[in-house]
Amino acid sequence: MTRPGGDLQPHPGLAEGPVYLDYNATTPVDPRVAEAMTPYLACFFGNPSSNHPYAATPRWALAEARAQVAGLIGARPGEIVFTASGSEADLLALRGAVLASGRPHPHVITQATEHPAVLQTCRALERLHGARVTVLPVDGDGLVEPDALADAFTEDTVLVSVMAANNETGALQPITRLAALARERGALFHCDAAQAAGKIPFDVGDLGVDLLTIVGHKMYAPKGAAALYVRDGVSLEPVAYGGGQERGLRAGTENVALAVALGTAARLAAEELASGAPARVAALRDDLHQRLAIGLPGRVHLNGPEKNRLPNTLNVSIDGALGHEVLAAVGEIAASTGSACHSGTHTPSPVLTAMGLDATRALGALRLSLGRWTTAEQIETAAATLIRAAGAQ
Repeated sequence: MTRPGGDLQPHPGLAEGPVYLDYNATTPVDPRVAEAMTPYLACFFGNPSSNHPYAATPRWALAEARAQVAGLIGARPGEIVFTASGSEADLLALRGAVLASGRPHPHVITQATEHPAVLQTCRALERLHGARVTVLPVDGDGLVEPDALADAFTEDTVLVSVMAANNETGALQPITRLAALARERGALFHCDAAQAAGKIPFDVGDLGVDLLTIVGHKMYAPKGAAALYVRDGVSLEPVAYGGGQERGLRAGTENVALAVALGTAARLAAEELASGAPARVAALRDDLHQRLAIGLPGRVHLNGPEKNRLPNTLNVSIDGALGHEVLAAVGEIAASTGSACHSGTHTPSPVLTAMGLDATRALGALRLSLGRWTTAEQIETAAATLIRAAGAQ
């Protein structure tokens, strides 16, 4: 899998395609992850809850995967609950906390640039369970002001949910300060770390969070593998009822193969964090930004914070160019914009709009997200291609 010196070999899924700069959307499955999970598809099929020899290896593998995921975030293995997606983990955290609170009109606080999995769950809690929801604004960098959170608490506040890193801009929220405010007021704190886990080091104890979402396909595991960290002592209403699997919070026979995949991905991510991989990716990201700025002088504008962001994420708007038209004109790059297309009409990204960007700048945005297989040569190719396409507009 690796060349001398530790460099990764080209990924088979990327070998014949365009330069992939959409790692925040999904990542290719690391071949080492696929290799680790395959025996639990082909051979070790037993139900880990059974009491016979066929269950022994799957039961051990499930425990090992739980420990690996816990190790990535500084948790205890018993605090990890496997789920089928980040959206499900968010649902378990939000709905679980609200229903377990016992309050007739529980209050939830979140913020404007959260993932729809959180925002739509909040709306469902309002509609179905009588919850009240406060959506905090963000500043021009997409960050929540701690003072705004402090002012939003009420006697009925049971949960605060703020993501670790934004999927479009990479903006890193001040989670430690926000979680401390929730703790002071007796509310639980949930953090969707789908984009952050494996890209930056963090420890749930240092952050002070009670609940944290981890998503496998954002860190080189297959889709369908995710987990929720649930701090010991936190009570949640289950998301699925039935057997006692996953601390009774998520019934159903565990998918051991996907758990092994998530655990292996977490172990590899921890190793990369320890070896300084984020600095390598950040250097490539900054090189791409500089090349674009030089090639399109005065036209390139960074969206989001310059420093307080994920090392792999570059969101820029180009004056005089529409993001979707730039990408449509270049077949050599696979990337994305934050805009949405409805019946042929593009609308600005809700994230960039919440940050106060006008529609023209928001529609000019490109989200360029790098990853494990991004190379310096690819960055050079991507920059030259984007400059050429934007220059033609």
